[in-house]
Amino acid sequence: MDIPGFISTILWPIKWVVEGLLVLFHTVLTGLGMDPAEGLTWVLSIVGMVLVIRAALIPIFVRQIKSQRKMLEVAPQLKKIQDKYKGKKDQFSREAMSRETMELYKKTGTNPLSSCLPLLLQMPIFFSLFSVLNDAQKGTAGVFWLNSDLALQFGNAKLFGVAPLHESFQQATTTGDVAVMIIAVIMVVLMTGSQFITQLQIMSRNQSPEAKNSPMFKQQRILLYILPLVFAFSGFSFPLGVMFYWLTSNFWTMGQQFLVIRNMPTPGSEAAKAREIRLAKKGKLNIATAADGSVNHVVLEVPKTTQRQQPVGKTRAKKQGEKK
Repeated sequence: MDIPGFISTILWPIKWVVEGLLVLFHTVLTGLGMDPAEGLTWVLSIVGMVLVIRAALIPIFVRQIKSQRKMLEVAPQLKKIQDKYKGKKDQFSREAMSRETMELYKKTGTNPLSSCLPLLLQMPIFFSLFSVLNDAQKGTAGVFWLNSDLALQFGNAKLFGVAPLHESFQQATTTGDVAVMIIAVIMVVLMTGSQFITQLQIMSRNQSPEAKNSPMFKQQRILLYILPLVFAFSGFSFPLGVMFYWLTSNFWTMGQQFLVIRNMPTPGSEAAKAREIRLAKKGKLNIATAADGSVNHVVLEVPKTTQRQQPVGKTRAKKQGEKK
């Protein structure tokens, strides 16, 4: 079996689910009175499908965050091992450093690949989403739910009756379809902006001082500006229907990242300090500050539980007095 066939076999059950959600939302919207052949109906179906799938992936995302937290916790110990063998290139030193590193991972229950595993698990799902939408806009039937009639209907659908969902900005420059070009430009700007904001809030507010001084942080800052540009240029080759998928997914990622940084920030980061101050205002934390306003330490406020004093009747009080 060749590689494309093998990949297609693996993605078949995922595409089955993706098509089912797309057709389900299209059927519901049609039942609510929307035109089944209208582009807006298919766009809203894409949005609904993406939201359901991204919501189902929340447990994987949370697991990824926890794995990254564990790696941050062991980073100082890992740096000590690296400094211990810094400049030593002999075989014995390399083996010793590797052995001590593996012992540290085993002792702390961490794995450098564990934070990447959830992302790798998401890739087949996102690839299936892209494949289903891309094939449908060409009028190609899907694996089950998206039959030939629905695929052809999707392929011929036009947003607001003027912008075909199967057309990209590059194709529009040839056909002279101004509506497609305008919508595509707006969407590319929104896609690039959401991607940039998502990465910026991670870089600026959710990095510890140690991480900001690392060489990796400098590389990430370069990618912060390069990746959105690459995303912008490649976006002009995407059909409008696929662009709606990417835009919805980007907005979800941006909102999800905002909530994570606000409620589960990296220890020692600006977002973590801001969260401590918010909790202190609510009376859940006690923050000791220095003269310059910097935070010295944070102490959890444990609510004091007082036992309710039961009232004592006159007869019972008299008996208690006689016993004494």
